[in-house]
Order: sequence, then C-alpha cells, then structure tokens
Amino acid sequence: MDFKNICKKFFLICFLILPASVILAQNTIVTGTVTDAVTKKPLPFVTVAFTGTTIGANTDNDGRYNLTTAKPVTQLKVSFLGYKDAVFTLKVGTAQVINVRMIPVANQLEEVKVLSGKKPKYRNKDNPAVELIRKVIENKEKNRPTSYPYVEYKEYDKMQFSIANVSSTLSDKKFFRKYKFVIDNRDSTTIPGKSLLPIFLDEKLTQYYYRKEPEKEKTITLGQKTVNFGGAVDNQGLTFYFKHLYYKVDIYSNVVFLMTTNFLSPIANSAPTFYKFFITDTVVVNNQKLVELSFTPRNTADVLFVGKIYITLDGNYAVEKADLTINKNINLNFVNSMNVNLEFEQNPDGRYHLSKSTTIADFGLTQNRKGGLFGIREIVYGNYAVNKPQPDTTYRNQEDAVPEAAMNRSDDFWKQNRLDTLTTAESKVYKNTDSLRNMPSFRRTLDIATVLLAGYKDFKWFEVGPANAFYSFNAVEGFKFRLGGRTTPELSKRYYFETYGAYGFKDEKWKGFFSATYSLNNKSIYKFPQNYIRASAQYDTHIPGALLQFVQEDNFLLSFKRGESDKYLYDLNYRLDYVHEYQNHFSYSFGLSRLNQAPAGSLYFINQNSNGLPQTIHSLTTADITMGLRYAPNEQFYQGKIYRIQVPSKNPVYSLDYDAGIKNIFGGEYNYQKLHERIDKRFYLSQLGWSDVTVEAGQLHGQVPYPLLNIFRANQTYAYDIYSYNLMNFLEFVADHYEAIDIDQHFNGFFFNKIPLLKKLKWRETASFKGIWGGLSNGNNPSLHPALYQFPVTATGAPITYALGKTPYVEGSVGIENIFKFVRVDLVRRFTYLNNPEVAKWGIRTLVQFDF
Repeated sequence: MDFKNICKKFFLICFLILPASVILAQNTIVTGTVTDAVTKKPLPFVTVAFTGTTIGANTDNDGRYNLTTAKPVTQLKVSFLGYKDAVFTLKVGTAQVINVRMIPVANQLEEVKVLSGKKPKYRNKDNPAVELIRKVIENKEKNRPTSYPYVEYKEYDKMQFSIANVSSTLSDKKFFRKYKFVIDNRDSTTIPGKSLLPIFLDEKLTQYYYRKEPEKEKTITLGQKTVNFGGAVDNQGLTFYFKHLYYKVDIYSNVVFLMTTNFLSPIANSAPTFYKFFITDTVVVNNQKLVELSFTPRNTADVLFVGKIYITLDGNYAVEKADLTINKNINLNFVNSMNVNLEFEQNPDGRYHLSKSTTIADFGLTQNRKGGLFGIREIVYGNYAVNKPQPDTTYRNQEDAVPEAAMNRSDDFWKQNRLDTLTTAESKVYKNTDSLRNMPSFRRTLDIATVLLAGYKDFKWFEVGPANAFYSFNAVEGFKFRLGGRTTPELSKRYYFETYGAYGFKDEKWKGFFSATYSLNNKSIYKFPQNYIRASAQYDTHIPGALLQFVQEDNFLLSFKRGESDKYLYDLNYRLDYVHEYQNHFSYSFGLSRLNQAPAGSLYFINQNSNGLPQTIHSLTTADITMGLRYAPNEQFYQGKIYRIQVPSKNPVYSLDYDAGIKNIFGGEYNYQKLHERIDKRFYLSQLGWSDVTVEAGQLHGQVPYPLLNIFRANQTYAYDIYSYNLMNFLEFVADHYEAIDIDQHFNGFFFNKIPLLKKLKWRETASFKGIWGGLSNGNNPSLHPALYQFPVTATGAPITYALGKTPYVEGSVGIENIFKFVRVDLVRRFTYLNNPEVAKWGIRTLVQFDF
C-alpha cells in the first residue's frame, strides 16, 4: 500500500460507511459578505452569530461568512471593534444571502484626512512592527522549554474526525434507519456553523521529561484509547497518519509542518522577508500588557500563514497567544481551511509555556464544499514543572511502542486523568463504533473497501492478494497469472507465512514463493522494533538490474516497456534472514542464501574453455553470507497490520551492506566480497519546497562474471521511477566500483503560483538529477579474461552491455506534479553515452502519487 494514498483511502472508507447520498438538512443557512460602508473594502475577522445562540463564525480574508443551524433562529447579529453592531431578521428554514455594510462609530468619522491618492508602500525600515518581531526572533531560544535545565509535563492529545453537515433527516430514510444511532450523534456547538458527525476519535495521555545536561528527553505513554473499526481497518496506523498530517505546532521553530507541507513560522529568522507585520492593538491580560501583531504574506501565493500573535512587553518578548490560518491562496489539495490556535500560560518565573494547541481543518470532498471531513487535534499540557531534577533512571530507555497496559485503561482512568473534557457527541463514539463493528452490513462494506483500495481480500487469518499482481505479461513468459497471499496477526503474532504461485503460458513453467517468519519478540513483524528470523524459497523470473519489489514485482501496469525487453533470468533462491531493530533505530541483519541463475529469452552465458573454444553455461550458482547495518535516528512509520511505510523526515538514514560469496559451499562457484554504502536525506528548503537526496557507493573485490557485477538500476517502463535510471536500458552498464547521487527536487508551486493560469491549475514544479561515476577493473573485463562470461550482444553482434568508463552516466528531468491532484509527468533527458545503440535521448514518464 502506498503511503501517500492512505488519507484518500480513509476518506473513501468514510463515505462507504455513510454513502454519498448524505445530503444537507433543511436548515437556516445564511451567507454573505461584510464590507466597510465608507471604503467598500471587505472586513476580515468580523463576528457573525445567530442571536441567542453560541453559533457564530468570523469572516475570512475576503469578508465572507457562512452560517448554518437547525435551530429556529430569527435574528443575525454582526459586530466588530470600531463599528456599530448590525442586526438582521431571518427567515427560518431557508437559505438566504445577507450582505452587510458596517458603519464606523461616530468618533472615527469626525475628521478625515486625505494624505495621498496611493496606498503607502510597506517597508521594513523604521517599521515598529518589524522592530518588534525582530525582538521576538532575538529572544526565541530563551522562550523555548529547552532553555530550562529540566522540564516535565503531562500531555493530553485528542484527535477527532467528523463528517460535516450530515442531514438531520438522513436517519429517517429506510436504508439508513439501522445506522440511526450513529447518524443522530451530531455536534452543532463545537464549530459554529458546522454540524459534525464524529466518526474517529483517539486519545493519548503521556508524561514528558527533559534534561539539558547531558541532553535527554523521554516520553512515557500513560494511556491511549482509539476507536476500533475491526480487523479490516488498521486503527493505530490511521491514528499515526492523521497525527502526521496534524503535526504538533511549535511556533518557535522556523518551519511548521502541516499536511505534509512546510509553512514558514511568523517568527522564523527570515519571517520579515516573507511576511508583512502590523501592530493592530494593545491589550492587558492578567495584568500583563500585550501587543497584538497581525501578519500577512507579502506574496499571497507563498506557503505562509495569515493571523495574529500576542507579544509580551516584559523584556522576554514571548508569544502569549497565536492564531494562525493557512493562506487560502496556496497550492494545497483537499483543504478548504485550516486554523491553529496556541495558548500559553505563565510559569512562576514569569516566562510562558504552551498550555493548549488546537488545530482545525476542513477537508472539502464535495463540489459545493459544504460536506466532507472535518478534523480537530487538541493538545492540552498540564502539571508543568521546570528546574525539577529527576533521577538518571527517569531519562533512560525511551519506549517507542505503546505499552499493552496503556492500551487497556478503564473508563474511570480516563475520567480522572483527562486534561480536557469530551463533548457529548465524542463521548458516544467508542460505543457507537463497537456497535457498528458487530453489524454484518458494516463488516461487508469494509470488506469490499479493503479489496478495492488495498488489493487484498481478508479471510481473517489469511489475506489473498495483491490484486495488481494477479495478471502481467512479458516477452519470456507471455501471459502470466499469479495468485497468493499472507497470514495476518489474527492467526498468530509469532508465526507469519507468505506465498504465491504463478504460471507463464508462453514458457509453460510454474513459479512460486514461500516464506515462514518467526517473531522473536512476540510482536508483529511489521511493527517497530522488528526482531525476527525468516526462511524463504523462490523460483521466478527477473530482469537483471531491474529494481525488485520483494514479491510484488509482477504488476500489470509495469508490463508495458519500451525497446527490447527479452533478457531475463530464472532465479531459484533459498534464503535465511535474521533482522533485529533497537529502540534507538539502529538495526542489523544477517543472511545466508543460495542462488541459482539461468538465462532466459535472448540472454545467454558464454565463455571460452581452456582450449579457447566458446562454451555455453547453463546456470550460475552462488552461496552468500550477507550482513546489513542501518541507522535511522528518530525514524517514524505508518504501521499497518501487515505492512509498514517509512514517513519522510529531515533525519538522514545510513545503511551499510556487506555480501561475501563463498566458493565450494552449497555449490557456490565464486569467491568475492561486495560492500555497499548509502545515505538518504530529505532537505526541507522552506519556500522552495523539499529535496530528496541519495548518495551511495559500491565496491566489489574478486573476479566474477558479469551477472555478479553491479548492474545499475534501469527502467524501460513508461512510469517514472524515482530510484532507477529512467533512460538507461536493462543490462546497459556494469561496474565493480561506483559512486552515485540522486536528487529529486519538489518546488511545491513556488514558481507556478506566481503565474495566474498555472496557479489556478495548482500544478507544481519538479526537477531531478541522477549521476553515476565508476568503472570496471581489468580483472573483471571479459575482453582481457576470456574465461569470464562475455558481455551479451545483439543478433547482429552489436554490444548491449558496457563497462562504465571515465565519463559518468548522467540524466535529469523537469516535470509537473499535482496534475488532477494525482499525476506527475516528467520530461527526462539523457546527457551521456548517447551513441550506445537503442538508447533514447529524451523521454516522457508519468507517476501516479497522492499528496496534499
């Protein structure tokens, strides 16, 4: 399952639970625009509310508002500081448009001075608002919790998702009557103007400790409670992914990560370059004088916030409150609006700490944007203590996994330990979900959704799939049918089995795979930390140099290839692997394998015997001992029941692999040693998006035939492969030593957003660079050593395989992603080795992916 498709799939599951026939109730709906009666300009942040209720909202940057209620309201009140209140009579139960012209109070109209026909140009120089924000930036580090020697607190984290504006009469329809207990559990008070039907809820209570010298932090999970939809839905995985979208907001950081996108903080070091700041008010809170500082992007297309922050004037220049709204003009998919509210409390020493963070997002999944999903993440901090040292044992042995006891806390525990309260609707979600899970119709719906979205049919203990590998074709096997599956944790948390069988109708051969895995820590082998031993056997085909995807390389869409693609190997592989991960995200692995490779299609193994005569080699057998080391500090995963996907982050991932071939053991024919090193890192470049960079190197010692050399990852399909060379032919280049770098840059619309047409299309720019430097030593050159396998040639004798020479292989691309929100198209250019036969200088490649 692709990580970027998780949110889209959850949305679809939600609408399978409550189908698309959900409609709006016959409510009182009021929309309109609020403007200044004198200047005729729209007024943002104006309060609009139904009189006598708590239902209300603020106007957006364009002065627009939208309110809905099922209550029999008769009046609408509009109020704003510096203007007269306006009250309007409403028609109950109808949709109506009321545009409001606010009249300034009289004392503001007594004198009008016309200074210029032009609006004064905004400048940073001699601007008191900019001078103030520079003071805030200058004092950032001392206002962060990590400036204290010791910090500790409890953290209550609540994540909720709801379906918005479900009709109040929906449960009266015959088809939905059985779901009435769910549909009628709506909340119309939490978000003014929205009727919310909660469908997902997760609560987590943790204890946090921090020590500055030596620096160490530790989080202990005291309790976690999540809705349980049953075996078809990975509840923990959904929780983690949603929290990845709603990342914790640290305003003192230079960037704020939300919806897989980096937003520049209004108090980032470079904030005065990208934001405009205005002093809009001064207020007094708890005898503390605060300055209200409003901000807005200089360029409305940049990935920035709009909002206000409140700054203390006590010499600390700390943030006491912050209201952040995502700039509505940015290139962000599926999100109508998103707001972050931060509240701070005062420590005994007078400084401030974050006491509450609320992030609200409206996901528009319908054309009129009145329906869809509504998400709220609320984090409350309590029992805050500073400069309170704890014993050294308190900071040791950070546990990433949630303890089993914490997952089974009683209702009394939550009543006593919640740092906030649940709404009436939220308090019913757990019970309603339990009831849903026991309904046969609901289970059938989820079962169908799993087949359509994940490609697996769940039979509780065993899953059949993946569906995209059932059928494929190639030049050697012709039409290839494959059927397989794997066991689930429902069968056992210690034993796992995976298998498939396949048949090629052209070569008339059966293929197959079987593996048995034993978990040594009694946890799922897909969960962190892994600790397991696996034995496997596989007989199947593969293209030398093609990037394999374990047991999913048979994919119908990847069957379409350019040029000649008839050089295959039949592999018979027996493996024994051991993998052990540690809590600090260091891991190691050991492996034993015996591999027999036989050429297929137009591929052949030929060398010269001792008499100088050519001879055909029918197969090549190797026996290997492998070892791998990997370190991924602070790595996080989206962990499903039977898969896990790494979440991209700014932390590098280091890996080192060693492979020793042993002659005369298990039929091994060659002695050799391979060493491979690799570093992967994502660089976040603020307004310029992000860049994924991979640097790797390989070295082979020993004399071996070309199938055992480093055969570079080529791609002859029409799909853009980030990890392969998209204009290199299969088997085109080999080497026994090399260095390589791959750069995949995503500009996130930085340039296109400044072009009106492209901004409307929400396209985003990409660029890539791939280069390999390396070569082949004389000892592995078959032209100097005829006993080695000769490089393959075409029927006319033209070379197919080359040793990488002094000139590096280089290709690059420029592209557009987010076409129809899912498609990436790259124009790829090959720059070197253009005289090799059957090579393409240019190519267009596509990739289907999902991102916000």
